[in-house]
Amino acid sequence: MNSENKSNIIEPAELLKLLPHRYPFLLVDRIIEVNADDSCIGIKNVTFNEPFFPGHFPNRPVMPGVLMIEAMAQTAGAICSKHAGHGGNPPNVFFLTVDKAKFRKPVFPGDTIEYHMKKIQQRKTMWWFKGEAKVRGTTVCEAEVGAMILED
Repeated sequence: MNSENKSNIIEPAELLKLLPHRYPFLLVDRIIEVNADDSCIGIKNVTFNEPFFPGHFPNRPVMPGVLMIEAMAQTAGAICSKHAGHGGNPPNVFFLTVDKAKFRKPVFPGDTIEYHMKKIQQRKTMWWFKGEAKVRGTTVCEAEVGAMILED
């Protein structure tokens, strides 16, 4: 991605203003790249301390694929929210759709997942993104997700 299109990084404190999610369901640590075309990269550092690992799986912890899809939606939702400009309270951003989901490789504790999201369509308050989750440059999951901002 071209550094001239890079507008900023979304640090954890700002992410909390953009998304309503909190522990244990905030699945993005920060957004390391936001571009003028509304593409972005979010990251998640996967640790042994994740609350889902005792059950998924006790002897071989693996990041649940559905949570990678949720993290893609959260990464995209942060961009939608940033554009909505709702002051101090996170706007109501809802996950609308998931299409073409594919799980390519397992993700383990110690991995850092990069969520590469690219806006493919927008209609008023509805946004659609194509996403890839990558670990060390290898695609581990991909999907298209939709989000909607609901006004109060």
